[in-house]
Amino acid sequence: MAVSTISYIEADFRERYSSYLRSMKQRIYDTYLGYNELEDERKLVVQQALKTPGRRGELIKFEEIDKELTRRYSEHKNYNQPND
Repeated sequence: MAVSTISYIEADFRERYSSYLRSMKQRIYDTYLGYNELEDERKLVVQQALKTPGRRGELIKFEEIDKELTRRYSEHKNYNQPND
């Protein structure tokens, strides 16, 4: 495989996984009283990474989960800040 093919496959995987993560529910400061689907996904990725260390897929998943949690936290923080 050429480098550009690998880059395309990785970019496609990131986009699809990111879209999947956006559909998950997650409590941020108890604003949603239900399942922590995003946190559960993180736990599954950690377990898989322990079974098969060094796989690129798990590393990408860690990065995308962190990005999604950061995005949600920032969105929540900006929404709850009083406007000056």
